[in-house]
Amino acid sequence: MAVSGPKSERTDEELMDAYVDGDEGAFRLLFERYAPILLRLTRRHLRNDELAEEIVQQTFFRLHGARNDFRRGSKLRPWVMTIAMNLVREHWRRTKRRKMTSLEVETQAAPEADFMPLELRQRSELLHVALEKLPSSQREVVELHWFQERPYAEVARIVGTSEGAVRVRAHRAYTTLKQLLVLEIRGDE
Repeated sequence: MAVSGPKSERTDEELMDAYVDGDEGAFRLLFERYAPILLRLTRRHLRNDELAEEIVQQTFFRLHGARNDFRRGSKLRPWVMTIAMNLVREHWRRTKRRKMTSLEVETQAAPEADFMPLELRQRSELLHVALEKLPSSQREVVELHWFQERPYAEVARIVGTSEGAVRVRAHRAYTTLKQLLVLEIRGDE
């Protein structure tokens, strides 16, 4: 399949088609595009950099193993994100517990957070604490829709439910977050 334009300007789907057809360079480009996105996503769910990196690697191993199952003409992003989220869910099932983080891990700042104003950092920490109080199904929808800026239809494909169910989860989550944050802010005054 001949594709016009430089390799970096090819769509994800064109790159995937090329990879399925044997172009190893296309896989490297897909990795370069998706690894940072998947790493941010998995870090939010796992709160462990090493484990997040492992999940990203496993995602690409699974993508490689299932490359011939990719339906040409389909969007690649939801497929890759679904693989990663399924691996995160498998991790939590294997450990037989839901995500539980200590405050020590929760408050570790990213390098760029060192330059964040104190008030903004405190608000960010409040939001993360409130997010942890949500049921995992609601938290997942908020993270994909709000933080990853995914449309509801794509979130629905990733989490394996209907768009309507995703909208209901998101509405409930945002309502609960608002209540939790109001309580936290009032408690600080």
